Amino acid sequence: MLQRRGRMDHRGECNRAVLVSVAQFDPGVQLGRRPGAHKDTKELHRTLSRLGFKVDVHSDLSSDEIYQLFVKESRRPVKDCFLAVLSSHGEEGCVFGADGRPVFLSRVFTCFDNELMEKKAKVFLIQACRGDGLDDGVEVDSAGDATDCSVSQHLSVPVDTAVMYATAPGYGAFMHPLGSVFLQTFCTLLKEEGNRNLELTRLMTRLSHRVAYTFQAKGAILGGKKEMPCLLTRLTREVFPFAEPGKDGGAAGLSATSLVATGNVRTRTPSIT
Repeated sequence: MLQRRGRMDHRGECNRAVLVSVAQFDPGVQLGRRPGAHKDTKELHRTLSRLGFKVDVHSDLSSDEIYQLFVKESRRPVKDCFLAVLSSHGEEGCVFGADGRPVFLSRVFTCFDNELMEKKAKVFLIQACRGDGLDDGVEVDSAGDATDCSVSQHLSVPVDTAVMYATAPGYGAFMHPLGSVFLQTFCTLLKEEGNRNLELTRLMTRLSHRVAYTFQAKGAILGGKKEMPCLLTRLTREVFPFAEPGKDGGAAGLSATSLVATGNVRTRTPSIT
């Protein structure tokens, strides 16, 4: 397990990130190896650590181990923001542990519906398929799409939480030996000037646009297929979890969670993961 000390406040608290990645499944489990998962984990660890997060990496955990991990993490102190990444094979509503058993996302989310996490920003990035569908890249009404995405799991998501899925309900998510287009693009955006200081929903909109309009699968079977990330949010405030520190040590003049101001809302051949 990799660890990196993040920037702490006077109470010894810091923003935390937990990366859960299943690349190799147990013998006998009929789920294929995910060779690009380690690339994603390495890049996420590097990127988030540079932004002041204390990053913990957990690889190839069983279903029960993943549940136990998030129960534990939901009870640990955090400064302003907790970020979790779950990367595995999946279906709608779940990802799979290394033992091939489902990890239901609703159960993970509800762990964080507690007093300790009540006023903290919570961000989940889910790199997993949500079905067998392949996206041909047709134009859709994004507002309606977001509503469809949120219906089934919205009630399990605590207040002040955002969940960003690699793909829409019913569709597959792409993985390549060099990493997933979703998580690699997320890291790329955070390296580019200006993106780190964006409010979270604006950053995620930019992530969706980059994946939807710049990625296209290649190959005889998957050629021309697209991927469209999907955001589910119950945020009640503006959140700036990746903002660069200002001269006074603050996040560019803003805390990671800031109340909304009144009147001033501001060439690969991929495989399916």
